[in-house]
Amino acid sequence: MLDHSATWDGLPAATQALIVTNTTVGPLYAARLQQALAGRFGQVHVLQLPDGEGYKSWDSLNQVFDALLSHACDRKTMLFALGGGVVGDLTGFAAACYMRGVPFVQVPTTLLAQVDSSVGGKTAINHPLGKNMIGAFYQPLRVVCDLDTLRTLPAREISAGLAEVIKYGPICDLAFLDWIDSNLEALRRLDPAALAYAVRRSCEIKAAVVGQDERETGLRAILNFGHTFGHAIEAGLGYGQWLHGEAVGCGMVLAARLSQRLGLLSAQRVQHLSDLIGRAGLPVRAPRLEPDPVANASRYLDLMRIDKKSEAGQLRFVLVDDAGAPHLQPVPDALVREVIEAGCA
Repeated sequence: MLDHSATWDGLPAATQALIVTNTTVGPLYAARLQQALAGRFGQVHVLQLPDGEGYKSWDSLNQVFDALLSHACDRKTMLFALGGGVVGDLTGFAAACYMRGVPFVQVPTTLLAQVDSSVGGKTAINHPLGKNMIGAFYQPLRVVCDLDTLRTLPAREISAGLAEVIKYGPICDLAFLDWIDSNLEALRRLDPAALAYAVRRSCEIKAAVVGQDERETGLRAILNFGHTFGHAIEAGLGYGQWLHGEAVGCGMVLAARLSQRLGLLSAQRVQHLSDLIGRAGLPVRAPRLEPDPVANASRYLDLMRIDKKSEAGQLRFVLVDDAGAPHLQPVPDALVREVIEAGCA
């Protein structure tokens, strides 16, 4: 698909294009994409950034701007984000900012990016105090998911992507959750039919939610199930220590336990979700950010208060119930502390 000329039909004409990728994905696919685009743009430049969540930063963003300005790129220049969620989010944010907005295309090469971050128009970079806190809503012209690119991923990255696939079940589609449970091993071994269905169904669910609430004023927040805990884990450990999907997987276990404490979710459902996440190769026990239990919970709470779902310092969480319905609601700190302590034990 990456090499097919028809994949790129209908894109606006431009004299220049910039492929933004990283040092892992670039050597594998950048030349192929550059060749496929060569007949459509006068010049196709390639920028390779360092790989990793730690490089989703101001410095990397400025490297994209440096490349655009050094080539005298105009506002019709098209950006192509070739890589995982870090590349996609960062490139989209650069596209939103450069000359107040230039077109861009998402070409996600990780499972996580194909089922989540490339869809919906959220773009951002990280701040040391919080993940994705600096960004913009900016939609790509197109998202191209080539399943063949997943075959070069290490198993850990596949597991990280499965966290975002699993997420859609508890919040929207319990039948899909059952399907994932039955097909998990096929997904982990990259069975083409299973992958195609998982990517398609995940994108359908996300697109349906985003279509009702593009700028996350309400409903779209349900897509962050597990992310409030997960983002705290990522920031607390230091970006890149855990993959985003690993933190989200563990975060879903904590959010499920919080849902149980509030009487929304049965112990059986919590155990089923925890077992599924563990079978996907993801952590189900939260890391300690501080050795002392009280200080550890306080550290989590401080990090979560920077989360975008926090309002006036009050923590709100995406919770789920046995019927498969999501709830976005405030939760007392004392209850969150109990869940953190039990989750880190």
